Amino acid sequence: MISQASHSELDIPAEGAEPAQVLVRYGTIPQVARYKMPEAEDAGIRRGLFVVVETERGQELGEVLEILSKSLAEHHDASGCIIRAATSGDRELQRRRQAEAAAAFEQWEQRISEWDLELQLVDIEHTLDGSRTILYVLNNRGAETTRLALLAAAGGLGIVNVQPVTAEGVVQESGGGCGSSCGCGDGH
Repeated sequence: MISQASHSELDIPAEGAEPAQVLVRYGTIPQVARYKMPEAEDAGIRRGLFVVVETERGQELGEVLEILSKSLAEHHDASGCIIRAATSGDRELQRRRQAEAAAAFEQWEQRISEWDLELQLVDIEHTLDGSRTILYVLNNRGAETTRLALLAAAGGLGIVNVQPVTAEGVVQESGGGCGSSCGCGDGH
């Protein structure tokens, strides 16, 4: 179970105070996003501190990379707020989730083969809160990645995010739409 830290552990400023932004790296194949945080001077937040963040995939353990100056944070929306500083319990839970993911790798490779998908599995992770499984596949976003997620759901395998990756890193969704190359997200 994920332990709950109080807001006072992060020295969150009183209502109305403007939170600073920090860059946080999260995920097995890392992504970096901006998160809101209390004023850096007052919060004890520093580079290398592990925090729990709410991502589009669920709660994940992340590492603070940089506290952004107000001028760098202006005109840029944050992805969300840091939930809390990570506890030793969070770190242990993350290690268990990593072991579970490693143990499931071969089963997922077998499913992908049986379902005759043109995808190569490169890694797996589970969110810290256990709400999702993330399958990293060597491919671009498209019909095969969508098909894998649908087959996993139909098979009762829980909520599965299929995250395409290339040699350049994580393939980001483009401007909305369904995530495929159909063109529905390009504003036409």
